Amino acid sequence: MGRPSPLGDEDRSDYASVLDEVLASAEIQRLLERSGVGVGQLRIRALASAARTAPAAAPEYQAYAALRRELRGRPLDGGPSSLSGPGNQERPGAGALALLGVLTPILAAAAGATFLLLGYGLRLAGSLVALADTLVRVGWFSLAVAAATALVTIVALYRTAALQSAPASPPGVDRAADLDRALEAWRSALRDKAIRPFLVQELAEEAVGGTPDRPARFTPPAFAGPDFSSPGFSGPGHGSPDAGSPRLPDTRR
Repeated sequence: MGRPSPLGDEDRSDYASVLDEVLASAEIQRLLERSGVGVGQLRIRALASAARTAPAAAPEYQAYAALRRELRGRPLDGGPSSLSGPGNQERPGAGALALLGVLTPILAAAAGATFLLLGYGLRLAGSLVALADTLVRVGWFSLAVAAATALVTIVALYRTAALQSAPASPPGVDRAADLDRALEAWRSALRDKAIRPFLVQELAEEAVGGTPDRPARFTPPAFAGPDFSSPGFSGPGHGSPDAGSPRLPDTRR
């Protein structure tokens, strides 16, 4: 049995379309008339031999398939596409870090404000002066932490937004047009390097009397046995009418 076809399921329709184009060409039509093979029969053979013929256009197909995967957002190795957008968001713990980056400034600011209120309140009351000074210092430190983490979070969010809004290709480059050109290059290679040579070979073999698996019909020559006829001759006394009979001697005395 042949090896599996290298074409994907979505590419088989392109293969069949190119095959129909080649079958409709004037060259193949002339060869069909000369060989006596039906179009449907030849088409079935070509479709069944896709695994053997398609590799002739393998470089063009690989370039087209790689560009198609790139435009669909999948890695070139054919793995699953990212569902969380660009960046390193799929790393373990990335969601927790993002949540922590948002909550840290809020919690630090709330804690700083609480410590400052308690510290200044104790100072105004004139009691627990040492505790009041500690609360005030911790409060200002918490506010500094809140400001720093808020700045880092803002920068990170801005960078993520910039990556998401960045174009997938440099300005002025139409990747869809590149994909169309790659598809056409593959179809041309498939037509000229794979399908057409296969059909020409199949029809040429049919024209000269078949292939080993489809031997030509042998008709033995008609002949008759030799005509054996006896030569024309006659015995004594059976000659022609004008021939005289032999005379016998007269024995009478």
